Amino acid sequence: MLLLQWPILICDGEFQVLMLTAFLKFVETHQLVQAGKPVLLAVSGGVDSVVMAHLFYEAGFSFGIAHANFQLRGEESERDARFVEDLARKYNVPFFIQAFETADYAKQHGCSIQVAARELRYTWLEEIRHQQGFIAVATAHHRNDQAETMLINFCRGTGIAGLHGIRYRQQHVIRPMLFATREEIESYARSHGIAFVTDSSNLEDHYLRNALRHRILPALQEIFPGLINTLSENAERFGEVEMLYQEALERHRRRLLHAKGEEWWIPAQALLLSKPLKTLVFELFKPFGFGEPQIPDIIQLLKTQSGKQIFSATHRVIRDRKWLIIAPLQATQISFQLIEDPGIRKVVVPGLKLEIKQLPIEKAVCSDQPYMACLDADEVHFPLILRRWKQGDYFYPLGLRKKKKLSRFFVDQKLSLLDKERVWVVEDADHKIVWVVGLRIDDRCRITEKTRRVLRLEARMEQPFEKH
Repeated sequence: MLLLQWPILICDGEFQVLMLTAFLKFVETHQLVQAGKPVLLAVSGGVDSVVMAHLFYEAGFSFGIAHANFQLRGEESERDARFVEDLARKYNVPFFIQAFETADYAKQHGCSIQVAARELRYTWLEEIRHQQGFIAVATAHHRNDQAETMLINFCRGTGIAGLHGIRYRQQHVIRPMLFATREEIESYARSHGIAFVTDSSNLEDHYLRNALRHRILPALQEIFPGLINTLSENAERFGEVEMLYQEALERHRRRLLHAKGEEWWIPAQALLLSKPLKTLVFELFKPFGFGEPQIPDIIQLLKTQSGKQIFSATHRVIRDRKWLIIAPLQATQISFQLIEDPGIRKVVVPGLKLEIKQLPIEKAVCSDQPYMACLDADEVHFPLILRRWKQGDYFYPLGLRKKKKLSRFFVDQKLSLLDKERVWVVEDADHKIVWVVGLRIDDRCRITEKTRRVLRLEARMEQPFEKH
């Protein structure tokens, strides 16, 4: 990356050439701007974004200017808006402005003013970019912003993903000023008499970033004079390290994560033997809402046969035999459906569609497929109930002349814990379970030589049972 390290005494012309050359080199190296393709510049009126606009103009790039008025500083906010509008008029480029009720948005969404302003700004900029045909949105983040972001992320413990700092490109957002420090940008503005406005809130220390900027970084720079450039260079290195890290993670994901419907199954022993275990567990489970505090519990679950469940806001993870299973949390669902007579042809419940037909024996076409049940209609008494199974349920499995509890039957069938939760049963008016859907009919309702009518039930499950 080309660094600006010009001497203090330098004539204006050389100063401009150095800055412009460094800017063009950075833009070209990272392919941030395409010839003839307009870029939407996010301009606050501060020195960073105003110098960015000046460099775009000097470089001959096509651009427009957008200004977000967050209405947080009274007349000062209105002053900034007027200044940026005049700047766009000076450069004769398209101008876009939007006023936001930022404080109301923060209150409604339960977030800080800074987060609210960021969300409002980027959402609006992307709308303008898309509607007006700009190739990208450019923000004026520079090397000092990069250093501050790295330190904040490091102190917050965001891991390697936070150490790359601010990327020079994220989807349609580019940061063409990351080649320069704040001091270099301010020197350039002074050298060329470039006017800008000052946001008074940037001078206050009650915001985290401002406190870091005004107190912590200056103290560190007294010990390490080249700190800003060092941190910025490290951010680029960490960005490359993260690419290698993500490639390695993807190999582990392909090896360990097995998709089954909406669930993800992980072989417990294979994960337990993987290194580094804590990092892998964190990265594998993070997309499902699990955080650092839950990692020890998940690792413990790898070492036990317990049926314990661990929950995030959106998912749960359970141990089932040799697997860890990540499953989405289900909203409260219908637990039963009444089938009043054989005339009802279709019944739909969560995860299951059931088709019902009553036929004379000579017209009945049946198979031994588990999702089709052919019963002696005279042994099944309406109304029927299609419901979830419950503890204590029993039936007489086909081929067995004695009753068996469903819980024991499921063990024999080697059903997973999640499959057990998906089991539906058909119960008749005599409280007799005539079919454990998709698994077995009741022996008392089997077709015999005396059968005259057949009740055929056919099920379609969104996720078939996974037997072990």
